[in-house]
Amino acid sequence: MKRIFTRISVLAAFCLLTINVAIAQNITVKGKVIDGGDKTSLPGVTILIKGTQNGTQTDANGNYSISAPANATLVFNFVGYTAQEQAVNNQTTINVTLASSTQQLEQVVVVGYGTQRKIDVTGSVATVKGEDISKQASANAVSALQGKVAGVSITNSGTPGATPQITIRGTGTIYGNLGVLYVVDGVWYDDISFLNPADIADMSILKDASSQSIYGIRAANGVILVTTTKGKTGNPTINYNGSVGYKKVTNQIEMANATEYATIINELSASSGAAPLFSDPASFGTGTNWYNQAFRNALQTNHQISINGGTEKTSYNFSLGYNNEDGIVKNQNWKRYTAKFSNDFQVLKSLKIGYSISGTAINSNDINSAIFRQLYAAGPVVPVYYADGTYGDANDFGLGGGNNFNPQVTLDFFNQKSKNYRINGNVFAELNFAKNFTFRTSAGGDFGQNEVLAYAPVYKATQGQVNDISRLNVNRDENRNWILENTLTYKNTFGNHNLTLLAGTTAQRRKNYYINSTALNVPYTTDGDLYLSLGTAANREVTDGGSLSTYLSYFGRANYSYKDKYLLNATLRADAASQFYGGGDLWGYFPAVGAGWVISNEDFMKDQKVFNNLKLKGSWGKVGNAGVPVNPTTLTVTQSGGYIAFFNGVAYTGANVASLVPSFLNWERTTGTDVGIEAAFFKNRLNVEAGFYNKKTEQAIFEIPILSSIGTSSSKMIGNQADFQNRGFEFLATWRDQAKSGLSYSVSANIGINQNKVTSVITGLNPIYGGGQGIANGALATRTVQGGAIGEFFGYQVAGIFQTPAEVAASAQTGAKPGDFRYTDQNGDGAIDGKDRVVLGNPNPKYSYGVNTTFAYKGWDLAVDIQGVADVDVYNANIAYRFGNENFSKDFYDNRWHGAGTSTTYPSANVGSTTNAAPNSFYVEDGSYIRLRTVQLGYSLPSNLMSKWSMKKIRVFLDAQNAINLFGYKGFTPEIGYDAGTGPISRGIDANVYPLSAIYRLGLQVQF
Repeated sequence: MKRIFTRISVLAAFCLLTINVAIAQNITVKGKVIDGGDKTSLPGVTILIKGTQNGTQTDANGNYSISAPANATLVFNFVGYTAQEQAVNNQTTINVTLASSTQQLEQVVVVGYGTQRKIDVTGSVATVKGEDISKQASANAVSALQGKVAGVSITNSGTPGATPQITIRGTGTIYGNLGVLYVVDGVWYDDISFLNPADIADMSILKDASSQSIYGIRAANGVILVTTTKGKTGNPTINYNGSVGYKKVTNQIEMANATEYATIINELSASSGAAPLFSDPASFGTGTNWYNQAFRNALQTNHQISINGGTEKTSYNFSLGYNNEDGIVKNQNWKRYTAKFSNDFQVLKSLKIGYSISGTAINSNDINSAIFRQLYAAGPVVPVYYADGTYGDANDFGLGGGNNFNPQVTLDFFNQKSKNYRINGNVFAELNFAKNFTFRTSAGGDFGQNEVLAYAPVYKATQGQVNDISRLNVNRDENRNWILENTLTYKNTFGNHNLTLLAGTTAQRRKNYYINSTALNVPYTTDGDLYLSLGTAANREVTDGGSLSTYLSYFGRANYSYKDKYLLNATLRADAASQFYGGGDLWGYFPAVGAGWVISNEDFMKDQKVFNNLKLKGSWGKVGNAGVPVNPTTLTVTQSGGYIAFFNGVAYTGANVASLVPSFLNWERTTGTDVGIEAAFFKNRLNVEAGFYNKKTEQAIFEIPILSSIGTSSSKMIGNQADFQNRGFEFLATWRDQAKSGLSYSVSANIGINQNKVTSVITGLNPIYGGGQGIANGALATRTVQGGAIGEFFGYQVAGIFQTPAEVAASAQTGAKPGDFRYTDQNGDGAIDGKDRVVLGNPNPKYSYGVNTTFAYKGWDLAVDIQGVADVDVYNANIAYRFGNENFSKDFYDNRWHGAGTSTTYPSANVGSTTNAAPNSFYVEDGSYIRLRTVQLGYSLPSNLMSKWSMKKIRVFLDAQNAINLFGYKGFTPEIGYDAGTGPISRGIDANVYPLSAIYRLGLQVQF
């Protein structure tokens, strides 16, 4: 340690000496900065010495003074003006005239297989910079997009490392692959959980069919292009970004305490004519708060270091990342290690080659997925432990089978560890020839392996939580994907014409293999000694399976502009996918066209003072979704012991058709129309974008009901038989400015409005029912049918609560009891049955919005982001998710019916496996919310101090994420997605949902 310290001291002394020598050679430069148009002085202009963070700002009269090396270059920056560089060359006076900027128009936007100037973009493309992504406290970069892009809806999970659910311009499919396509440096992925957000340079969200169609095969649910950080020419730059903080549950549900629980359980017993379960409820006091027992303030740490640099011939970027997150539930932990390296080589003047490779390792200690259900339901009269150290047992209190557990036992005896290893990247070569042509070839791969090891030991903790035989499960999932792409680009400007032509081809192969194995009676010493071979040989089981898909694609695009006024974009892609070989259209064709008119460049707009930019644009296109199971038209059979037949004493194995398959299945195709306007005002300080879109999914894969009498185990068959529509508006406004005091700031607001609808179904009004999780009486809470939204809530309309037996006798629900729901007889036939069910709500948000702000003054910076959704509903299944004596929320206890006149809105405690548990309007609540998504305050040490320390930057920051959440929903959070197994038809149902957390951090950024 002493030796290391000595070396650092010598290095520091050397750096200080070097800086002192450099300072001695500085000269003082003065001058004035004015507007190139009206010649007025410009206050607050930033002047930096190029290649450093050393600088100053002009005063109220536009004057400045700076000490700089005699051979330095000064960079002048001001919002709304074009940046300008001036070489010092021993000059002591430098006056500068800044021209009004068209920066927003000249900004380069990443699009499919290339870039375009923003002025030339005719589709709907949004870009989020890497610095805005890395500010978020989220381990997954997708989460950082929440509230930043109009029309993009993101649903987060509180589970550490979980991938958020993302929807671009509404739900367009309900079967198969529901996710967006991520293209990272040219390689296609289903998710980007392996990426360290600090490694991202920018993300482009392709929202309309015109911009997406170049990725036709997988673009139906949207495309996100991710560009990672590359090396830059210059001396090596070392960056460190680190933070430490903690997570805390927000809006924790208050449950009934032990006395209240005993009281309401006695009422439940009385409703069925049973004797009270507890003789003296008050004797239990407050009892056990199971949430407080299981939850904790969870530590979160994040560290990333990178080295970036290059010469005229080569550039490089290397980074290492470490993320460690505890879950809010005890025993849960998630760690991610990342490494990324990229290198570009200018081999010849016309030839450039490069590669990018990254590796990720994720280790986690998992928790039982049922724990949140148990924490909600567990009886507070049960102690965590008895005085002798044994577990509190619900059976000792006669709570019955529905509540026969101690959540602490579930936490203590659940032993599951997951590991995920991933290596991915690409190599490329780019050749420029014949002046206007560029040929690019690239090869990329994604190789991943996921391992899950779960061990259940022999134990007897309570009467209901017993395991007599140890069990070891070892599951492994492997993915081996590769992609080859070749593109040829022609780019030329002749006169007033700009033309870019692109032609390309893609070949892909995606392979998955899994193996699941089980062994019983495996002894346990440590996790490292868990092997299947140690279990009983006769009880070992192994199952495996997999899939293999191949794709071939050809595509082309033409971009044309005339005088930067009239824009035209045309795309065509042809894709073939092996899933459809022999049972559908092997080839899918996806055309698109876009056009734009830059009105502000017209001659008749030259003398106007309102618009700095005004552009109209429109587009139309088709994209596809090939995300269906492999060989969907191949009929398969299953074999089991139940199909064995004996003939003459000999056993013969039989088989049965498990489900019917269509003889023909096509791609899902989405047709999109987009019309938009872009405008800039006040010297480009105010930028506005607005647009209308109409997105229609055609030939959507929809389940067709079939008769169960034909003998299949499934009563449904998939087929191309429905059309879905998402129609809406998007609006974005951004104001950027610099005040005379030196304060620079930006305020940006966006809103997306979307209406989801099933427009047609070939089989008519046959619905798909779903959403059965948490519904105790076996009913289904959602319906998807022609004319309605996907997965809308469907059930009985509550008209009130029965108060007396006389009210029951006079109603259509003669089997009800006082305290039960009184349902509306919708068809007036004098009976309450399934024909009285109506639409109760919509889990698809109509409005999503965000407000994002940044402020900078001298060394201080502040960022505040607000995000929310409105006009959306959620289904609170927790209330009636009970089969016995489960606990109730404090809200339910305080407002319940417990005698005539006590409540006309809340039912009695008898809401379990009865008609009261049937999906109805009482359980449907408003899911709107507004949230302080992020607030971050930072301070950067002065540049003169950094120069003395031979460093470029030291910044410290404090931030909070999800610190304030405003909503009326009675659960943890209204931000509820869908179950991965059932998809959007189960969206918005709160049953055993992982709560969201607020995150508070202290961070440090260093650059030298």
